[in-house]
Amino acid sequence: MILVTGANGFVGHRLTADLRAQDRSIRTVGRTSHSTDIVIDALDGRTNWSTALDGIDTVVHLAARVHMMKDSASDPLEAFRAVNRDGTLNLAREAAAAGVRRFVFISTLKVNGEETRPGHAFRADDTPHPEDAYAISKSEAEQGLAEIGRDTGMETVIIRPPLVYGLGVKANFAALHRLARTRLPLPFGRLEGRRSLLYVGNLSNLIAVCLDHPMAAGQTFLASDGEDVSVAELVRRIRRLEGRTSALLPVPSVLLHSAARILGREEMYQRLAGYLEADLSKTKALLNWTPPYTLDQGLTEMSG
Repeated sequence: MILVTGANGFVGHRLTADLRAQDRSIRTVGRTSHSTDIVIDALDGRTNWSTALDGIDTVVHLAARVHMMKDSASDPLEAFRAVNRDGTLNLAREAAAAGVRRFVFISTLKVNGEETRPGHAFRADDTPHPEDAYAISKSEAEQGLAEIGRDTGMETVIIRPPLVYGLGVKANFAALHRLARTRLPLPFGRLEGRRSLLYVGNLSNLIAVCLDHPMAAGQTFLASDGEDVSVAELVRRIRRLEGRTSALLPVPSVLLHSAARILGREEMYQRLAGYLEADLSKTKALLNWTPPYTLDQGLTEMSG
């Protein structure tokens, strides 16, 4: 049986639906009783997982304190560590003690770093370079999982996705998607930084592969749709799929950057303009995996 934490979240909702469609036996954990078997409302180093882990062979750990643009915590790093590091490692130790065979951890591409150079995509085995509190907490969890795997023999698998999108996604991508669907001219014509994206159906598929694939044990994998795009290209795609012209204005990026700095939106600008690409060669080679859905298919689903 497979235990899925964070099952009522964006990725968890898709993953549990896909696993059930494959007739997999699963047990779901979430913060509310909606669509979950077990409610665990506090994830930290003291959470008791004994009931959830009874009879479990494989764990998929999705639950996390996610990255946020404006964090209200007095000490964001410790807040992220409490959930993403301490909560993860506590679950992993209890899972190993309960006889769990494999532990699949959903981390983040931000463990590799915040930005790539053109033509130099991040690789799965690059030295980690996390910069913000969220990425640091995930990186520390990865390190702890590796130690637990070595000490106990439980197989650990780490997946580092970039920004995940699809029907029901929230935050920055949802805002950009809504903006792209308007008829407003947008000043993104010269934003050329290419970024990896990951449709939620592709992530779900990769997780399913990692549940059983013998070559996945002890490995770290990067994931994406396999087609990196700039914000300008993304808006063009969205508008083309809806039968409209792109209406992108060629505003120089230096002007957009200056405006973003004045408005206190420099981090958002970097997410729009910078390069952040993932190299899938290891994932493809070891798992014989290619994304089953294209970027256009993911965007079409979002547009409904």
